[in-house]
Amino acid sequence: MTTQNELRLLPWSGPEGKPCYLSTDDKGGYMSRLADNIEAEQLETAAMLLEHASNTLDDQGADREDLRRLTGELIGALRDVLRVATSRGHLLGVSTPHRF
Repeated sequence: MTTQNELRLLPWSGPEGKPCYLSTDDKGGYMSRLADNIEAEQLETAAMLLEHASNTLDDQGADREDLRRLTGELIGALRDVLRVATSRGHLLGVSTPHRF
């Protein structure tokens, strides 16, 4: 079994927004693969949202509500990407000061 330092930060939050961790030696196990797939989806969503944000900001007809919605979506995507980066940094043994 893994030690406390080897816990994997999962790409979703638990109750009250608290981080969830996985403790396993099986990097190919179901939960590890599930986390990998969700991380990949989160990164893909962030990339698509970045393109959408660029197009929205270029659109002179974008109204305040469009920008407000876009900002909310960007905040969520950035939170997900930071969680992925933190998780992967921990897997590589790199410490980071970010908190979620």
